[in-house]
Amino acid sequence: MKYKQLGRTGLFVSEICLGTMTFGGNADAGMWRAIGSLEQEAVDEIVGGSLAAGVNFFDTADVYSFGESERHLGQAFKNLDVKRKDVVIATKVFGRMGPGPNDQSASRGHIMDSVAASLERLQTDHIDLYQIHGNDTVTPIEETLRALDDLVRQGMVRYVGVSNWSAWKIAKALGVSEAKGLSRFETLQAYYSIAGRDLERELAPLILEENLGLMVWSPLAGGLLSGKFGPGSSAPNDARRANFDFPPVDKERAWPCVALMREIGDAKGVSVARVALAWLLAKPHVMSVIIGAKTAAQLEDNLAAVELLLTPDEIGRLDEVSALPQEYPGWMFSRQGSTRIPAAFSKST
Repeated sequence: MKYKQLGRTGLFVSEICLGTMTFGGNADAGMWRAIGSLEQEAVDEIVGGSLAAGVNFFDTADVYSFGESERHLGQAFKNLDVKRKDVVIATKVFGRMGPGPNDQSASRGHIMDSVAASLERLQTDHIDLYQIHGNDTVTPIEETLRALDDLVRQGMVRYVGVSNWSAWKIAKALGVSEAKGLSRFETLQAYYSIAGRDLERELAPLILEENLGLMVWSPLAGGLLSGKFGPGSSAPNDARRANFDFPPVDKERAWPCVALMREIGDAKGVSVARVALAWLLAKPHVMSVIIGAKTAAQLEDNLAAVELLLTPDEIGRLDEVSALPQEYPGWMFSRQGSTRIPAAFSKST
């Protein structure tokens, strides 16, 4: 297992992060039931297996099974006698946690109410990485940032991050944080996969420019890249994608990617899923890839992606088959900036 800096901080996290959306999910939990319904004994096995493989980074959210995911994760650490200093716990706030008008948002009120509840469920006195889980079109950015900064100053939260925001808004937030002397976002948690490379248009350049740590959610596109799906494949009825078709993916563009990953995987004796994860781990703008598992076997296969090194030729072929169609202003950047590359200049020009 390799460890990378959490954004610009001095904290190091494993390049594989265990996601916990499969924890909990009782019969009344709606879509969470379709994603996963692991009870405590199974959760302990998954968390224990991750720790044994060198994972020190665990991501959850208050909204996952309406708090049950956080509760199961906190209890697993207790059951396994894990020292608090040996794990990095990330959780998120924003989603609806009740019927009231203020039970969802990135407002100061909801953040302050939610952090206390998350700490109690996780059975800890601090959260290592507290993330805003979604885009709030009402709450001013400064209100959100000041609330997060207060939590950092109070010691309840150590670092802050954001998820599912657009590049312009993250850039604005970073500017506000610098101007006001507030704790800045150190991470971005975003959807990214070989079947969905939209992040590369605006967010990836921002990540590299501002030294943000990218946490990739749904690296297998909700199971679409597990190897169970594709032309000629028949996925089991209990597969996540069969019951919860998310995130949106252009399947006609995805199937050639799956076919090539299957070819590469067969040649190396590994699964399609492992190739998909290895492709992400090879990207310079990726800090950590979040995996989720329902079984120990699934966990073991995903964890093994850190040992799979794709050759430059294999990465090139995968990049080519999954390449994004150019959009404006990208195609104009390519046309106008083709000579503005340092290697293109020489004494003869």
